[in-house]
Amino acid sequence: MRTTVTTATPATTTDAVAPAARPTRSRVPGRLVPVLATLVLFVLMFGAGAARYENFGTPQTIVNLLIDNSFLVVLAVGMTFVILTGGIDLSVGSVVALSTMVAAWGLQQGVPAPLLLVGILVLGTAFGLLQGFVIQRFDIQPFIVTLAGMFLARGLSLLISDESISIDDDTFQAIASGSITLPGEVYVTYSVLIALAVLAVAAYVLHRTRFGRTVYALGGNEQSATLMGLSTARTKIGVYGISGFCASLAGLLFSFYMLSGYGLHAVGMELDAIAAVVIGGTLLAGGAGYVVGSLLGVLVLGTIQTLISFDGTLSSWWTKIFIGALLLAFIVLQRAALRRRG
Repeated sequence: MRTTVTTATPATTTDAVAPAARPTRSRVPGRLVPVLATLVLFVLMFGAGAARYENFGTPQTIVNLLIDNSFLVVLAVGMTFVILTGGIDLSVGSVVALSTMVAAWGLQQGVPAPLLLVGILVLGTAFGLLQGFVIQRFDIQPFIVTLAGMFLARGLSLLISDESISIDDDTFQAIASGSITLPGEVYVTYSVLIALAVLAVAAYVLHRTRFGRTVYALGGNEQSATLMGLSTARTKIGVYGISGFCASLAGLLFSFYMLSGYGLHAVGMELDAIAAVVIGGTLLAGGAGYVVGSLLGVLVLGTIQTLISFDGTLSSWWTKIFIGALLLAFIVLQRAALRRRG
C-alpha cells in the first residue's frame, strides 16, 4: 500500500507581507497646519525684507522684533487662554494703561518699586477674575463684560492723571536699560526674557496640566465638558484671571519700554493682541490653538511694521491696513476649514 505524504505549500512573498507592514507616509497633524502656515508667512516676509533692504536680515533685527513687542507677546499669551475657551477680552489694553499709570503715580508717591510691582500684578489679576466671575455667574457675553471693563480701567487711569507721568526710579531704569549679550554681539533685554518665560509657562500649563486640558475642552464644547465632570466654571473664571495678570505684566513691560505712565497708552492694543492670536492659528470659536502660534503672530505684526519702517515712503497707517487684510484672510481660512471639517 502506498502512503501519500502531504506537504504544506510555502507562502508566497506577496502573502507574507501584510498590508500594515508597508511604509506609511507621515502627515502633519491638522491642528498644526495653521501654526506652520504662520511660520511660513513670517519666514517669507522676513526673507523678502532681507533681500530688499540692507541690514534687514541680521539676527539683531529678529531679536529687535521681540524687544519692541515683548509686552504684546505677554498680552497675546493671556488672550490665547481666553480665546481658546471661546471668549474675548477687550479690557486688556486699558489694563496696560492703568498699570503704567499706577506704576508711575506710585513711584511718584514714594512707594517702593518691588512692592509696587507685586501690587500691580495682584490688581490686574483681581480685575480679570472679577470679569470672569461676572461672565460665569450671570451668564453674560464676554464681549459686553470686558467692554465695560475696558471703559472702567481706562477711566480709572485717566482719573489718576490725564497727563503723562515720567518714571525716573532707579529700579525701573535698571530693568529698562539692562540687557544680556548673546554670541554674535546680539543683545536681548530683560523684558524679552520675561516674555519668553511667560510663553514657556503658558505652554506647559496648556499642554501638561488638567487646567489646560479643561481650557481646550471648554472651547470645544462647554456642555460636553461639563457633562464629563470638568470644572468649567472655575476654568472660565481662571482664564480671565490669567488674562488680567498678563495684561498687568504687559503694562509693567510697557512702562519699562516707555518709562512713563499715561492714561492713553495702549489704545487699541487689545485689537493687536487679538489679531496676533488669530493670525497665530487660534480659532476664534475656541478649542484649537497654541501660544507658540501667538508668538509667531506677534512676529508677523512686528515684521510688517519693520518693513514699512525700512521702506520709509509709506505712511505708518499702512501697518493697520496690512494687518486688517491679513486678519480677514486668516478668519476666512478658519471658516473654510471649519466647514470642511463639519
